Amino acid sequence: MSRTRRLVVLSDIHHAGPGEQARRGHEGKVVANPLLRVALTAYRRYLWLHDPQGHNHMLDRFLAAAPPADVAVANGDYSCDTAFIGLADDASLESARLCLDPLRERYGAALELTWGDHELGKFSLLGAAGGMRLESWRRGREDLGLPSLWRREVGRYVLLGVVSSVVALPVYGPEALPEELPEWEALRVEHLARIREVFEQLRPEQRVILFCHDPTALPFLHEEPAVATRFGQIETTVIGHLHTKLVFWQSRVLAGFPRITFMGNAVRRLSSALNRARRWRPFKVRLCPSLTGCQLLKDGGFLTAEIDPEARSPVQWRFHALPW
Repeated sequence: MSRTRRLVVLSDIHHAGPGEQARRGHEGKVVANPLLRVALTAYRRYLWLHDPQGHNHMLDRFLAAAPPADVAVANGDYSCDTAFIGLADDASLESARLCLDPLRERYGAALELTWGDHELGKFSLLGAAGGMRLESWRRGREDLGLPSLWRREVGRYVLLGVVSSVVALPVYGPEALPEELPEWEALRVEHLARIREVFEQLRPEQRVILFCHDPTALPFLHEEPAVATRFGQIETTVIGHLHTKLVFWQSRVLAGFPRITFMGNAVRRLSSALNRARRWRPFKVRLCPSLTGCQLLKDGGFLTAEIDPEARSPVQWRFHALPW
């Protein structure tokens, strides 16, 4: 009998290098309305994260607690993206490199890296600062070695990592520079073609573990016949982005929520995702929270899984909490 293979997954590390450490309070600085600034401060202090640049030690705790792995997956969002333009910002690129270097040292060739939305940039939570940048795509590929798509076989399992912001470009596209949008659209066409190719080449006995940082992309994959006709072969889809089981639970409850277009880009983006969240179901979604979780629950951690290469039994998943 072949031995099981161990998989380790972490997500939403949001490391802050020196340049980003110097930008504390970055979200409030781009909000002109004082009442909105107060609401943002309360949201940060009591619910999300009071000090988003103050949790670098959680990566150290992960490295101390995580076991050796046959495959390790970092599922996106390596910096704090304090300029809201992703890796096109020098400080965010520095943060991402400082995050990835110890992971590469620890796991070497076993490490796979998935893009998060903060690698490419997106509008600030309140207001319209930043957005997707092609320079972030170039820097991620050339400077950090992030693959546009990765695929790895573990026996009868195919592990596949996709770029959620590119797949979900109809949602994120309005935040791109208008002159860059045609190239983003061409990248999306190419990316979807590669995803279709992977699914079309699946053998009947193979199972898929899909890694997709932002579940906003899943309804768009649902529209792809090559994916939809092989839903039965998708055993699990590991997402990040939501940070905490609280938001994951809320997203299930609010699935089908109407799309809102008149309350700013953050609300448009979030309501667009919730509006189509019922289409997450065939992907058998499993959340890998951020290492910190949220301020309210402090429920962060990482996942491990034991994979039977012969696929005689389902993958056995385990959550490992990282206390603050």
